[in-house]
Amino acid sequence: MTSKRAQEERGTTDKRKRKKSCVETAELCVDAGDEPLKRAVKEAWSRGTRLSQGDLELDCHPFPHCIVKNFIKSETFVENLQRELLELSFNEKSNDLYKFKQSDDLRKRNEPHIAGLRAALFERFRCWLGEVLGVELEPTVDISCAKYEYTDVLLCHDDELEGRRVAFILYLVPPWQSSDGGTLDLYTTDSNFQPQTVVKSLVPCWNTLVLFEVSPVSFHQVSEVLSEDKCRLSLSGWFHGPPLERPPRHAEPSIPRSPHVPRDETVLLEWINPLYLDMSYQEQIQEEFENSSEIQLKDFLKEEKFMEVCEALQLAQIQWTKRGPPNKRCYEAASLDTLPECVRSCWELLQSEAFFLLLSNFTGLRLHYLCPADEEEDEEKEDEEEEEVAGSSTEPSSSTAVNASREKELSTPVCCGEVRRWTHGSYTLLHDGEAAQAEYALDLMLPFGCTGWQSEFGGFTCYVANEEDEELLTVYPEDNSLALVYRDKETLKFVKHVNHKSSSVGSSSCREFYDFSFVYCE
Repeated sequence: MTSKRAQEERGTTDKRKRKKSCVETAELCVDAGDEPLKRAVKEAWSRGTRLSQGDLELDCHPFPHCIVKNFIKSETFVENLQRELLELSFNEKSNDLYKFKQSDDLRKRNEPHIAGLRAALFERFRCWLGEVLGVELEPTVDISCAKYEYTDVLLCHDDELEGRRVAFILYLVPPWQSSDGGTLDLYTTDSNFQPQTVVKSLVPCWNTLVLFEVSPVSFHQVSEVLSEDKCRLSLSGWFHGPPLERPPRHAEPSIPRSPHVPRDETVLLEWINPLYLDMSYQEQIQEEFENSSEIQLKDFLKEEKFMEVCEALQLAQIQWTKRGPPNKRCYEAASLDTLPECVRSCWELLQSEAFFLLLSNFTGLRLHYLCPADEEEDEEKEDEEEEEVAGSSTEPSSSTAVNASREKELSTPVCCGEVRRWTHGSYTLLHDGEAAQAEYALDLMLPFGCTGWQSEFGGFTCYVANEEDEELLTVYPEDNSLALVYRDKETLKFVKHVNHKSSSVGSSSCREFYDFSFVYCE
């Protein structure tokens, strides 16, 4: 007769056996015991040379990356793995850099094929890869699943983050062509380690693994998925280890800023809707702006002036230059010396002394010396005057000199701006340099030619708190609607990627739009 304790112990053992047996073993085509292959890959990787051996291909241009076809030996295993992944819950992911659906972390999932592949990757394959690279890779598990569908994208980045040493992607896709989008694009870099152009595009392929070292030059992107009926399913993550040495980050030169140009109020009368020149209405605008730090002024320019600029912006005489680098921005800016006369006149309007004063009236900011000081500044000035009288000194006090200097500084606000064209593929990204240079500033955006533009196309401007995902404000492009936004040092902005829907065949909407973008500082 078996004791109750023995029965319980046997039951526990059976459960452990059942739990262990539910993990399916993933046999990989890269055999950890294949010494000749290991030596060949190690030598090619260290020398930066090309290698093709069986299903494995190593290429070191524009940076070392390895492609392994038929990565998992068993087709049945791969099909079951795909089925398990598609049954997972996926979360919508969308910010300046990407838009796609992602699973939760897979490090603890116990589905048999997910668990089996995870074990194979982070045990046997990790050891093989560590020996190839000549580094000790940590057993840290970093893996998730992503679904990219129509218009989903992951823009240019280098994957750099604490501890990441090697990135990998395993594709589980249907038959795929480059015309479907979703390629893994690799960028060249310049002498400042900034990305330049895509020189190689890897088309996703069923049961194919791609891996590369995370380095100062490993800039890549997942191009926008253009197929409306295919799902780009992949498993991706990183092997962790000692990072490669990274040079100091390149600092972009500051954009030159200038004070206003001398133009009197006649320029306002010529260009601007008379409603916005009414002093009582300006007071209402200022009250609303001071409450929310932003406002949109519809029908801002006179209709005939707006239409004239709209038509002129489409003229062939304007030279458009792509603005980069792609890990920060991708759009076209007009060369100012090629602007038609009416566009240049509109540009000068936004730089004029009269317009600076108008902005002061709209916002309450000190963008002109005629702008009345606020109550706090008045009180400070009164206090300083009282101190001067009490001191009864004939020499100018230091506080007087400081105040004079301050008034002089306040009387010379500056601005910078661009005329921009937004088409399919345009965007701007948040980046470390922008965060480091964040400041108090007034943003102005005046769009042209966006009749019929839809929010689902992208191209809208998002304001976010630094190091936060929460969107504070979204400004959508709207014809002849002047947007003013005041931001502080903790607020950053980006323009969302303009996707394929904006240029799809049969669309009756416009396929591009323009805007004047200015930044004003007190």
